[in-house]
Amino acid sequence: MQALSGGWQRLALIARVWVTDPDVLLLDEPTNHLDLARISQLETWLNTLPREVPVVTASHDRAFLDATTNRTLFLRPEQSPVFALPYSRARQALDDVDASTERKFQRDMKAAQQLRRQAAKLNNIGINSGSDLLTVKTKQLNQRAERLEEAAAPAHREKSSGAIRLANRGTHAKVLITLEDAAVETPDGTLLFRTGKRHICQGDRIVLLGRNGIGKSRFVTLIRNAILEADTVQNVKVTPSTVLGYSDQALSGISGDDTPLAMVSRRYDVGEQRARSLLAGAGVGIDMQERRIDVLSGGQKARLMMLALRLANPNFYLLDEPTNHLDIDGQEALEAELLAHQASCVLASHDRSFIRAIGNRFWLIEKRRLTEVEDPEDFFRSVAEGTG
Repeated sequence: MQALSGGWQRLALIARVWVTDPDVLLLDEPTNHLDLARISQLETWLNTLPREVPVVTASHDRAFLDATTNRTLFLRPEQSPVFALPYSRARQALDDVDASTERKFQRDMKAAQQLRRQAAKLNNIGINSGSDLLTVKTKQLNQRAERLEEAAAPAHREKSSGAIRLANRGTHAKVLITLEDAAVETPDGTLLFRTGKRHICQGDRIVLLGRNGIGKSRFVTLIRNAILEADTVQNVKVTPSTVLGYSDQALSGISGDDTPLAMVSRRYDVGEQRARSLLAGAGVGIDMQERRIDVLSGGQKARLMMLALRLANPNFYLLDEPTNHLDIDGQEALEAELLAHQASCVLASHDRSFIRAIGNRFWLIEKRRLTEVEDPEDFFRSVAEGTG
């Protein structure tokens, strides 16, 4: 078992549980460490289970949830709503319920305010006229207002795990990187594929598609080296104004031995108070800011990495599995930031929802070639069918 990769270990463990013929199958983040082919295989397995075997899944993979679930429970402190729908449709239904609840809350609060204003006017008239009837009426109006206020419930507000914000310093250059049939190789020099002649332009959000081991991460490394070590990578030309924002799967841009406060203060030359405020906003509380980065949760590390990217103020993002460790709110926040800033980026990801939301160009790596395709759907289908 130890000789297997993380993804194969996860599938082997699920398969071992499966053959025990369980009465219920409980899965906690089952797609972690799996590539698209393994995720597709898992989806097929789950969808062929007998209908009488219940499956309970906790996952941040939106496309996986849509493909394998028919009920969705949203855990909340006050009341946890459930919908007989897969995730995306259930999320829309929940948003509709929350919007309706908020509208009713605003109507009730407005009605309560109007009652109190009426009561105040009657109270003044009653005092001036000495009318006991108006005094009673005033009391009744205030009581009605109190009942409305007590019964009124605002829409649920999800507690934030920390804000994700990015930046884009911009550039006048239209073309950021030119690839002149660059060779993408393994560390020992084995050729994986050649790029052909390609341009990465301002505003491009390029998604790399391909099976595991095909060379996506090596391509990301090639681009990174070309930006950081100008003129040392053959057949890759980088516009001098390109400023890199880089994050890899292991979040190696943040040192585990450092503390969040020391890292932000030193690396980005901001004062301690400013650093503390930035960290708190990113979801790293005061109690964690002077502890080693190693002890942060995966989500806190991911948000710390996003903060580091923001403070680097790049105009080009290079992201390898950026949604790893992010919850769904974090994934959606990252999507919104990349789109809002019209960020130029190249990314590799197994998150189909993220790919569909972000990509405006798609480069497919297969058979030692890189080709541009219209969208990722044919690749997704080929992986699901085992033909890609």
